[in-house]
Amino acid sequence: MKEAYLGIDIGSISTKGVIIDEDNNILASSYIWTEGNPLGSAKKLLGILEEQFDKETYQIVATGTTGSARNLVGAMVGATMVKNEITAHAIGTTTLYPDVRTILEIGGQDSKIILVENGVAIDYAMNTLCAAGTGSFLSSQAKRLGVEVEEFGDIALKSTHPTQIAARCTVFAESDLVHKIQMGHPKEDIIAGLCKAVVSNYLNNVGKGKKILSPVVFQGGVSKNIGVTAAFKEALGCDIIVDENGHLMGAFGVAILAGRSSKRKVFDFSVEDMEFKTRDTNCGRCPNNCEIICVYRDGVLIDSWGNRCDRGAIKIGTKLAN
Repeated sequence: MKEAYLGIDIGSISTKGVIIDEDNNILASSYIWTEGNPLGSAKKLLGILEEQFDKETYQIVATGTTGSARNLVGAMVGATMVKNEITAHAIGTTTLYPDVRTILEIGGQDSKIILVENGVAIDYAMNTLCAAGTGSFLSSQAKRLGVEVEEFGDIALKSTHPTQIAARCTVFAESDLVHKIQMGHPKEDIIAGLCKAVVSNYLNNVGKGKKILSPVVFQGGVSKNIGVTAAFKEALGCDIIVDENGHLMGAFGVAILAGRSSKRKVFDFSVEDMEFKTRDTNCGRCPNNCEIICVYRDGVLIDSWGNRCDRGAIKIGTKLAN
């Protein structure tokens, strides 16, 4: 059978997954909402991927996880590779676009910029504090305007006079938006203004002090919004590359890393039928008083992390106390 590699990117808003072959071709993919339940969404994701996957031809021999819940889901699936989002996004993007110099990424609740030189990430910045430059901001404003966020891009491009929207933070932006609606600004101008506000917030916060060089690749869920892409193109004065699988780039990158590693462990999707629970506990065995996260599969400990010394180590195989 041919080898295949699974990559999962689990974030606070969305959960992404891909299965690739040895030539980095995507064999199966999915993008779903996390809904505050990373373990549940990961199991749901795996069910979707299994339906697309050709088990007669391929066998998954390595699995990678990235994203905010990468350790948790990594323990659940028995990942052979666990990497941070910066590394995963950089590897995925440079594999497809070897000459890329700047990676712009905007997700549901955070955003990041990665600067690349000769195919290697040399600098990065992340924004996890202000929602005004993220997808959740656009989604909440779409509801206020009575428009599906998926329609934002097409509507924004119809505008000839985008409304100026304060982009300093979510509170100011929402207040200004209400004021502009009350003043009677056309909906397409307000939406175009919101797209420009997201870009302005991103460049003034995440991109502040960074030398943005072309070629530029824009990815993450918000990259599907052609209004925001057009605003980036105008602000930066250069072409913006948006890959059709840009929203899956973290999962794609960690799948590549899993495939490159020599570590192998067959994954057969049986995890979908298992019950997982997490527990946190304070060690208390030294002044560090570490908070330790434990993951149990069918009542048996399969992994734990958070301890800063050996005193906090918990033996794998320990049973979950009632």
